Amino acid sequence: MDRYVDPTEQLVTEIFVRDVKRSTAFYRRLGFELVRDDGDFVELTWEGHLLFLDERPEMGPVPDTTQANVRVMVPDVDRYWELAAEMGARVLAPIEDKSYGLRDFAIADPDGFAVRFATRIEDLGRG
Repeated sequence: MDRYVDPTEQLVTEIFVRDVKRSTAFYRRLGFELVRDDGDFVELTWEGHLLFLDERPEMGPVPDTTQANVRVMVPDVDRYWELAAEMGARVLAPIEDKSYGLRDFAIADPDGFAVRFATRIEDLGRG
């Protein structure tokens, strides 16, 4: 029971996507780095945290709503808001300062999963 587990592998987000190439391009444009590409399965990383994309084209249409989100903490959330606009990403929640101390926004990935980018308001010098 006391076996060593690599901390980067203890909790990994894995999402099923309809088109792994399209999803990989989306996440790489946001700044995720490619670790491994096995054709229908891709590993990406963000600051040592893994994101797996597993192609499952049989899953049907993209839902209008999402049940969960992947949150990415960044030093300057406004820069990512501008990037999301350049990409033409579908906005799920516009950028704003939240009562819980974060400035954040959420966009949908190509399969409808929410990706939330956030910065602590105090780190922006406004807290």
